[in-house]
Amino acid sequence: MSRRIEDFAVVGDMQTAALVCRDGSVDWLCPSRFDGEAVFSRLLGTEEHGFWRIAPTTAQGAPVADADRCRYWGESLVLESEWDTPSGTVRVTDFMPPRHGRAPQLIRIVHGLEGRVEMASTFRPRFGYGRRLPWMQEIDGRTVAESGPEALWLTTPLDAAAEEKDGTAHHTFFVAAGERRVFCLSWQPSHLDGQPDVPDAGEELRHTLEFWGDWVAQCTYEGPYREAVVRALITLKAMTYAPTGAIVAAVTTSLPEEIGGVRNWDYRYTWLRDASITLSALLRTGNRQEAVKWRDWLLRAVSGDPENLQIMYSILGERDLPERELPWLPGYENSAPVRIGNGAVDQLQLDVPGEVIETLFMAHQSGIARCERTGNLILRLIDYLREHWREPDDGIWEVRGGRRHFVHSKVMEWVAVDRTVRLAEAGVLNADLASLVALRDEIHAEVCERGFDAERNTFTQFYGSRELDASLLLLPRTGFLPADDPRVIGTVDAVMDELATADGLVHRYPTDQDQENLDGLPGTEGTFLLCSFWAVDALALTGRLTQARALFERLLDLRSDLGLLAEEYDPVQGRQLGNYPQAFSMIGLVDSAVQLADLERAEAGPVMAA
Repeated sequence: MSRRIEDFAVVGDMQTAALVCRDGSVDWLCPSRFDGEAVFSRLLGTEEHGFWRIAPTTAQGAPVADADRCRYWGESLVLESEWDTPSGTVRVTDFMPPRHGRAPQLIRIVHGLEGRVEMASTFRPRFGYGRRLPWMQEIDGRTVAESGPEALWLTTPLDAAAEEKDGTAHHTFFVAAGERRVFCLSWQPSHLDGQPDVPDAGEELRHTLEFWGDWVAQCTYEGPYREAVVRALITLKAMTYAPTGAIVAAVTTSLPEEIGGVRNWDYRYTWLRDASITLSALLRTGNRQEAVKWRDWLLRAVSGDPENLQIMYSILGERDLPERELPWLPGYENSAPVRIGNGAVDQLQLDVPGEVIETLFMAHQSGIARCERTGNLILRLIDYLREHWREPDDGIWEVRGGRRHFVHSKVMEWVAVDRTVRLAEAGVLNADLASLVALRDEIHAEVCERGFDAERNTFTQFYGSRELDASLLLLPRTGFLPADDPRVIGTVDAVMDELATADGLVHRYPTDQDQENLDGLPGTEGTFLLCSFWAVDALALTGRLTQARALFERLLDLRSDLGLLAEEYDPVQGRQLGNYPQAFSMIGLVDSAVQLADLERAEAGPVMAA
């Protein structure tokens, strides 16, 4: 039986991540890199598709129920799960040390806290997303599972009784109070000679905690909800690919937006939009090194060719991301198909240059020195928009039902030009300022004329549409119009009336009407958590701080008990939906917390000296 999405924790090493369930099972892991092939795919299927569970056993030898307590160790990505059993209490500590050029490792330390507890480790790797049974053997006391180009090396405690059958290694052992047992899983290409090193688990744990402690110490945010903000930032950091600076949208694929539905996508890639917004959240909280690395990745990925700009790339900057289905996986709660790759890579989304330039503008404001290549990229993106801004596109939500003149895309085109104007006015860019101002004014005038429904006092989803879109909530944040402009207030009110639930959770756009022609898909989806955080910002910016704060706290209540959010939330079934953890959702949390703190400080006025 599938577990609720929020029953999972994430541990990672800034190159990949594992999802660990409350029952002690690692149900998702692509050991080589975020978008590599999974060796544990129980998340999207059954135990036959691969998992690794360490948990206490019952008298009959079966695993016990979920851990009684799960938490992260302070401000880190080290997970602790504790079980209270009739014979004692035991803790399993899971973490992935930052690699620093070494083989990827998942370390699991079993600590006896009270009494004496019987434990079991069941290691069932299935390579190729659960399709291939490995060849398993013992080498120098380590269990080695090989399939094609990949090999997993499992180091187990010397006193653990081993039983191997049909590609599964089962170990049983006891742990008493004060004792510990260490398991370590390492990955390496199968053709390499030699073995991956056996780590000193205590030293690796210490180094991992030091790494996270040092990183969190950079955070400049000291406002309300700091614990939630720091957890979100740690999660976002875990979704960066350290060797290149790329940022994935999520660490999973095909977790559904509707249980039993077909809206199941692979999010293990770097969307320029998602990465840009992630960087803005990191920059606003003092994390500048990620911005420099991402900028360098961006320049390599785009390769000076913005005319062929893609909306997403692989974490290495690869352009080819063909979408295909994995029919042997039944999908999370039978939500098929399971997909890898993403066909949206070929879409035209004209808002993306706006998000990219906005982030580069913010990096400049944060004191990150501009390089010549960055300036050239901005100007070439503007040249591209100058030629194409009047064209319809596929929009921020990657609809597959045909291109439209989406209002959000047009507004972000305006943002791209506006931020470039500001850089030119500051002397940072050498550009034709008069031409840029004229272009900015032209885009603004067209959006106000063709994207606004004067009868209803609201901007619309696309030119000529009567439908709304949650991305319109970004209007006051972009500066396209002042937050107190009646058209902005009317738009925020209309979106909250038509797209929000009674308690303020916001849908992206209508899917319960005849919308298949818009997004090209049947079915519906949950409320979109990022859009709900946008509602917090829009309410706050339009002067409704009390309402904004109440919605923000409602959204905090939707997090898992470990502070994590998926992409969406089903308010009917009361559960999270979509890929997990989702960068967009964690970004929304950070941005809204910072926005609320800034506005509340401004409302309170200056602090008078005693």
